[in-house]
Amino acid sequence: MSKQILAPMPGKINSIIVAAGAEVLAKQELFIMESMKMEMPIVAPVAGTVDQIQVSEGQSVDKDTVLATIV
Repeated sequence: MSKQILAPMPGKINSIIVAAGAEVLAKQELFIMESMKMEMPIVAPVAGTVDQIQVSEGQSVDKDTVLATIV
């Protein structure tokens, strides 16, 4: 079963820390997102393999935009 990583609020993707195919642990940082002039880490909710990254650095996203999928 795959798990989608969603943007918690509108903002901009400042940094992508992992690549597609990477093995990640639960609570490992995947992205750094900027929103309301604050940077926040976006972490993996589960352990697994990053299947797809659907955003790029510098991209603006809306709330609930799919950032990545973990399988």
